[in-house]
Amino acid sequence: MSMPFYVSPEQLMKDKADYARKGIARGRSVVVLAYDRGIAFVAENPQSLRKISEIYDRIAFAAVGMYYEFENLRVAGIRYADLRGYSYDRSDVSARGLANAYAQTLGTVFTQEPKPYEIEIVVAEVGQDTEHDQIYRLTYDGSVADQHGYVVMGGTIARAEELLQGRWRAGLSLGEALELAVDALALDPLGGEPRTLAPDQLEVAVLDRQRPRRKFRRIGGQLLADLLNTDSPVSDAPEADDRSPGHHDVLTGESPTDAARDGAPETPGTDRPANPEGRDDPLSTLEGGS
Repeated sequence: MSMPFYVSPEQLMKDKADYARKGIARGRSVVVLAYDRGIAFVAENPQSLRKISEIYDRIAFAAVGMYYEFENLRVAGIRYADLRGYSYDRSDVSARGLANAYAQTLGTVFTQEPKPYEIEIVVAEVGQDTEHDQIYRLTYDGSVADQHGYVVMGGTIARAEELLQGRWRAGLSLGEALELAVDALALDPLGGEPRTLAPDQLEVAVLDRQRPRRKFRRIGGQLLADLLNTDSPVSDAPEADDRSPGHHDVLTGESPTDAARDGAPETPGTDRPANPEGRDDPLSTLEGGS
């Protein structure tokens, strides 16, 4: 008679957590930090698959880890925000509510599925002033942390966190904030000389509280190069291509339910990213969230 295989709950949770952390550490980092006009997102991401995206008028999303996993959650978040804004009011869509919905999904997957999500997420909302800005960090097990000022995730981040703790201050200009974020991303986790990151190796976006309604804007090209060398206000430079498909665009006439969002080919509810693990679709959890 064979003996049943048994693993204690403590050991099972520890093994899942170690597995998720190792997967996240293999990815490139993302830095999110507040500046005088809003919240900046900077990722070392030379490819076209985006880690930073607009979710709603005042809300943005950044993630590290397995792309197909956080892309599922990004699409689910957009559907959640669109449905809630349409059913109630646009002002009822908040980063706190979205973070709670994401936490439920991540916690359920971590405890009930054999393989946890290998991702970390930041959901940020820009307020009317710096005191009302919100930055939430969510980890693979559904834990939520309310961050103040800055957060760095992914990769080996101990030195980057130490740098941000020593140099970040309230009231940074956009140029200063981007320079600080790039310095944090360029650090060698093993203590070697910092790398040099060119503008074309970075993905940068901001939530700018001074923009009308839609606060999200992508920054790249010559504008990004100028900001990394000067403290010129972003409004003084030529406009970057900040169109985030899927919300109303005055140039193209796209409606809030248009398909292409942030360059990704999916349409929520039809061509979703592949789910090779065969687990339940996280969309169902978020759509029922509050």
